[in-house]
Amino acid sequence: MDMPLPFVRRTPLLSLCTVLSLGAMAACTPAPPGGGVNDPYETTNREVHSFNKSLDRAVLRPLGQVAAEAPREVTGPVANFADNIGLPGMVLNGVLQGDVGGAGTNTMRFLLNTTIGVGGLFDPAGGIGLHEETTDFGETLAVWGADEGAYIELPVFGPSTERDAAGRIVDLVLDPLSRVGTQPQLDYGAVTRGAAIVINRGRFMQTMDGVLYESADSYLQSRSAYLQNRRFDLGEAPSGAEAGIDPFALDLEGFE
Repeated sequence: MDMPLPFVRRTPLLSLCTVLSLGAMAACTPAPPGGGVNDPYETTNREVHSFNKSLDRAVLRPLGQVAAEAPREVTGPVANFADNIGLPGMVLNGVLQGDVGGAGTNTMRFLLNTTIGVGGLFDPAGGIGLHEETTDFGETLAVWGADEGAYIELPVFGPSTERDAAGRIVDLVLDPLSRVGTQPQLDYGAVTRGAAIVINRGRFMQTMDGVLYESADSYLQSRSAYLQNRRFDLGEAPSGAEAGIDPFALDLEGFE
């Protein structure tokens, strides 16, 4: 009974990751058959969606309009840098998923862009065909067999599922770059990530405006877009389903 305790002390992050993962796999309820929607928290989700929509209208959308008009020489390096600092976490998730090829591609991309690309401000790796293999711990949980669980909308972060929300927590805990560098460097990384979100909001202005402000029910529209796109990306979409456009996906791959 006493043997595991020293091991836990030596590897607190691994232990926390294991606990959170097991909790997520136990808590997530099976998805409805045939690609249906499991939304038992719809009343609360709609309240959160209303808050997120107000936040977008007051902050993100106006800033996104400014970013959309800024020259690519300014916004491109910011987006590239934000993309680059997220790669170590994707490498780790690739390893946990057994995706050796994806982990190797992201490792080479990080090394090239960090060195030749001046700390990630530029994307020489993309120029030679090394494109980001996007992944996260939500996908790792899916590979490990965790069910999608109920749909939930998170404050600020937007649409998610129980599995993806648990994965987001683990990604934050395991982020290697949150534990290295000086405090000003860490703060700069956080600010850059926020700026990249604003840039992406401007990049997809028309699509997101269509979902949030031009649809009959923006909650149902954003829920459908998220679930359809996420299931397609994870290979869980029903046979014959097409990938939807996720207006909340902040993937900066290919942004130059």
